[in-house]
Amino acid sequence: MTAPHTPAFTLSHARAAGLRKDQVYRMIETGELERVGRGVYVRPNMIDPAFTSLAAATAVQPEATMCLTSALVHHNLSDAIPFGADIALPRGTRHPAGFEHVTWHSFDAATFDVGRAALWAGAGLELAVYSAERTIVDCFRLMHQEGGDVAHTALRQWIGQRGNSPSDLLEIATAFPKALPRLRQALEILL
Repeated sequence: MTAPHTPAFTLSHARAAGLRKDQVYRMIETGELERVGRGVYVRPNMIDPAFTSLAAATAVQPEATMCLTSALVHHNLSDAIPFGADIALPRGTRHPAGFEHVTWHSFDAATFDVGRAALWAGAGLELAVYSAERTIVDCFRLMHQEGGDVAHTALRQWIGQRGNSPSDLLEIATAFPKALPRLRQALEILL
């Protein structure tokens, strides 16, 4: 009785690997697998706990991307201790069911891939995260939800990190015209 070799998989992936539903449930009872969402499982010791929800979401929806507060923490741009994971999917994509501690976000499909980068989570697992620049732009863009202090703190910390260029940030921001004026104003104040 062997689960698929990937660290996160769906029940249909398990069936394709030759496992029956009762065998999957037995593996959950013995601790070999952990149920993360409806029909989504992970191997507990193969994934960094910080990426468990994202890995499971990616097993269901390959476009799943770490965003907002979770991405800020990942890029060392926030001291927040997130209770759950912030995961974005293209607008119109169905959010997977049964996930605890996940806040789903729907981003415009036309700009969904802007600043999206690969994130290697070990065990051959490739996930996706928005770049620090895209995440800052999203925080400014969604200031009404995330709060102005979050956006400004992240920008201040990003500017303080070596090798970051405001022109790179503004280049990403051109894809989001509504956020661009706020971001330019904040950069003028901080620089």
